Amino acid sequence: MDKTWNNKAWFMVLPVLLLVAFSAVVPLMTVVNYSVQDTFGNNQFFWAGTSWFQDILTSARFHDALIRNLMFSGIILAIEIPLGILVALSMPKKGFWVSVCLVLMALPLLIPWNVVGTIWQVFGRTDIGLLGYSVAALGIDYNYVRDPFDAWVTVIIMDVWHWTSLVVLLCYAGLVSIPDAYYQAAKIDGASRWAVFRFIQLPKMGRVLLIAVLLRFMDSFMIYTEPFVVTGGGPGNSTTFLSIDLVKLAIGQFNLGEAAAMSLVYFLIILALSWVFYTVMTNAGADKPLTGVSE
Repeated sequence: MDKTWNNKAWFMVLPVLLLVAFSAVVPLMTVVNYSVQDTFGNNQFFWAGTSWFQDILTSARFHDALIRNLMFSGIILAIEIPLGILVALSMPKKGFWVSVCLVLMALPLLIPWNVVGTIWQVFGRTDIGLLGYSVAALGIDYNYVRDPFDAWVTVIIMDVWHWTSLVVLLCYAGLVSIPDAYYQAAKIDGASRWAVFRFIQLPKMGRVLLIAVLLRFMDSFMIYTEPFVVTGGGPGNSTTFLSIDLVKLAIGQFNLGEAAAMSLVYFLIILALSWVFYTVMTNAGADKPLTGVSE
């Protein structure tokens, strides 16, 4: 018997789709318009063609900021994804402590980004901050304002503290959705703890891990508020990511044409890398059929 599809539901969401499309297309077209023009103020614009894009793509400043972004996102993913899986595996699946753990995991996600930056800015100070004072008391010369390595460590730890909970909650949702029958079959087969994780839990978490990787990559690659509040992009340009450099161009130097071109290149890089992540992880076989687990 053929199914009859009712497409009338699309009329219910059509106003929302039109509103979202309008609010996204209009700013995008404005940015595209600015990216091919130059201005000297007083709303007088001059055609510049693709010169801004050529300047951006050949700029050492842009390349350095891009490398910093890629390094930061790579470090963040390498830390937060395994740590999130480990914490999710350690959380209880039933009982009173489930609610307690979920609330504690959700707390960092509820704090606004600028507040997170302010907290860690004070927390890392060697004179009044608990972290900075404790590290200095151990005889370690720690100063995130003066030393680029300390600044990077501070920003990375701050991001891990703020966003690992998202990975934990996604992985936990994938774990609790696994039927008990899989664990019972693995127990009968005498499967080890590692075999259960490798052949049951990890494949079943494939979909949520894909979401976690994509969300954390996009967010870490677009990070702005936290490092700007803590370090201001310094010391020097050591923590000046693409987003901070873009704001300096647009607001600090009022170079709208170059900033618009840079924002488009920035957007295309994020889009391309997200597509690569999605394609690779999907082809890797997220949620493949389970095989034997009697290892």
